[in-house]
Amino acid sequence: MQTSTDQRRDVARSRGRPWVRLQAGVSLDGRTALDNGLSQWINGEESRIDSHAWRHRADAVLTGIGTVLADDPRLDVRLVPAKSQPLRVVLDSKLRTPATARLFDAPGPIRIYTGGAGDPRGFPVRERGAVIRELANAGGQIDLAAVMQDLSSAGVQEIHVEAGSRLNGALLHAGLVDELLVYVAPKLLGTGAGLAAIGTLQSLDEALKLRVRSLDLIGADVRLILQYEAVSAGFEA
Repeated sequence: MQTSTDQRRDVARSRGRPWVRLQAGVSLDGRTALDNGLSQWINGEESRIDSHAWRHRADAVLTGIGTVLADDPRLDVRLVPAKSQPLRVVLDSKLRTPATARLFDAPGPIRIYTGGAGDPRGFPVRERGAVIRELANAGGQIDLAAVMQDLSSAGVQEIHVEAGSRLNGALLHAGLVDELLVYVAPKLLGTGAGLAAIGTLQSLDEALKLRVRSLDLIGADVRLILQYEAVSAGFEA
């Protein structure tokens, strides 16, 4: 049984941290992109529409600078009716987000988190309307837990993550992912990027264990909703 939107928000309020949903579109062999970086489109149109409905439920859509530079996403809601847009959040350690990014072409607020301090390269994106927040841990990486607390303080109760394998892995290892939304296409892509960079495991007991909450056909794809609990770290994009 799925967790309802109200239940997600109740959990977020009670613990003082947003509910975090990590979305990924994968092939049957778990690839999110080919070796050459191509990823559009692994999943069908029905899945893309469904994913925009999930974006619309969230208060914020979060990604990493790797995805911004590779895919130049807008991260707004376009494929379903939307009266307002979620906050768009980028984790960008070195403020590499270009002022020409398509993020700035869509309406709605943008927040960029960096691990640096007072970097003048941030000024062009500020002029495009981005709010820049510096939240570093002791290693100079973006403090993921502090990001979540900061977003919670800004009224964000539900976050929808659409990112690459490095950030996905960092969030999972940090114990900050509550739910996975995975669209599985009936395709085999061979070598390529995976869903999450979780490192090399030495035994099956070390696997990150998930519970399947629902399984549905969305067009030709299978949509899985899974839930996971774990523990803490930082992220450098």
